[in-house]
Amino acid sequence: MQQPLLVSMLLRHAERHHGEQEIVSRRVEGDVHRCTYRELAQRSRRLAAALAARGVGFGDRVATLAWNGYRHMELYYAVSGSGAVLHTLNPRLHPDQVVWIADHAEDQVLFFDLSFLPLVEAIASRVKTIKAFVAMTDRAHMPALSTVPGLLCYEELVEAQADDFAWPAFDEDSASSLCYTSGTTGNPKGALYSHRSTLLHSYAAALPDSLNCSARDVILPVVPMFHVNAWGLPYVACMVGAKLVFPGPWLDGRSLHDLFESEGVTMSAGVPTVWQGLLAHVEANGLGFSTMRRTVIGGSACPTTMMRTFQDRFGVQVLHAWGMTEMSPVGTVCTLKANQLRLDAEQRIAVQAKQGRAVFGVDMKIVDDEGHELPHDGKAAGELLVRGPWIIANYFKGEGGDPLVCNDGQGWFPTGDVSTIDGDGFMQITDRSKDVIKSGGEWIGSIDLENIAMAHPAVAMAACIAASHPKWDERPLLVVVKKPGAKLTREELLAFFDGKIARWWTPDDVVFVDAIPLGATGKMQKNRLRETFRDHRLPTA
Repeated sequence: MQQPLLVSMLLRHAERHHGEQEIVSRRVEGDVHRCTYRELAQRSRRLAAALAARGVGFGDRVATLAWNGYRHMELYYAVSGSGAVLHTLNPRLHPDQVVWIADHAEDQVLFFDLSFLPLVEAIASRVKTIKAFVAMTDRAHMPALSTVPGLLCYEELVEAQADDFAWPAFDEDSASSLCYTSGTTGNPKGALYSHRSTLLHSYAAALPDSLNCSARDVILPVVPMFHVNAWGLPYVACMVGAKLVFPGPWLDGRSLHDLFESEGVTMSAGVPTVWQGLLAHVEANGLGFSTMRRTVIGGSACPTTMMRTFQDRFGVQVLHAWGMTEMSPVGTVCTLKANQLRLDAEQRIAVQAKQGRAVFGVDMKIVDDEGHELPHDGKAAGELLVRGPWIIANYFKGEGGDPLVCNDGQGWFPTGDVSTIDGDGFMQITDRSKDVIKSGGEWIGSIDLENIAMAHPAVAMAACIAASHPKWDERPLLVVVKKPGAKLTREELLAFFDGKIARWWTPDDVVFVDAIPLGATGKMQKNRLRETFRDHRLPTA
């Protein structure tokens, strides 16, 4: 049968076959809220009717500024299911960027959590297309005074509608959601996902060798729902019928661990910086994980020390993953093959340090500077190109022209990553193309150096950047944040590299700082570090 793949199908399936499954949310209001998939579906239909009553039509963009919670998930389905386009704005961006993105997307309505009222008040008079602002709360918690014009109450909108909205059928290639990436040069660029691409991505993400999700799981997405749709987990959970636990704005180690334990969380996902805080809390208080079985770590490379702590000390499997906003985002997951399970611990960690194998639907290759394909031998490094049914062909409104590379007559998306691929298909990113260090004509991988530095017991965070050198053009400079109370000298840290890498890869200098700047998605902002240390004089110069 020719039946369109639509986001509403996921919610219909969850309501019918997993109606009593729980969704637990720590709300901005301060309490813990519980509902079921059946209630989620009913409220999503009411919300879809409310959008239609406000004049939101097919293809209109509806924006959100919200944490992970059941109301945000209702919007995921009410907006896309009705034929409009969900646009998740990143509240960690500067207000000027939020205004630019909202105007570029031509958002019609903005839904927001009360946490972001100051941000909404700062942009409300500046955005050009938003006609209505909705506070995601009930009447009792509505702000008494606000400069936001005509502020609406979310719960009143939902309660005013009947539960008889019928999800429409339409072309599966219609847009479902819109996310903007800050990983490109210039202004942020929009990645527009279709219903078809979203469902295919959900199938792939749920596979056993991917995120391995099922109805037996209790999933807590730490990765925000405004960051590439929480890596697709709100869709995957409906597809498989898993219990969902949403942490709201409380992402500190204590709050997360309390939820893990009280709700029986079996699986989570987030960036390394979040797990640093969780592990620090758990280790400092002599705690453990009673139900947690695996965590997906992506967004940036996972230090091997973090993998060892999770796996060896706490029995939590680490699934190292890689993807991009332009890829919906899952591209690879590092799930070991049967023969690799027999490797010793160090050999297994060496494999797990790689970003992993392509999930079905993603094709990958690496090419040299002339565009010639390089062998998958685990040694040759080149620019990583990808293609697949949930990878964008161009950016929203054609920003930046046509990004695709067609060196073999077919379209490939250039990721901007430099990587290797071994004979078993495991891809390992050695650097971003803009972050690589070229010393005397030879490449040095900054990620390898960062991982070694992070393995030192006194190091909390490390970034490696290129510093100018009169003879070698560029040499590695380590920027390091020490753990609280730790003592460490430049010489001690550089000696820590002995025997772990080729001697000429050893950084020429170490700078200790109080903090390394992080971007809106938790990634280290090496561009700011390069600017800060642009005139740094290396002792070897």
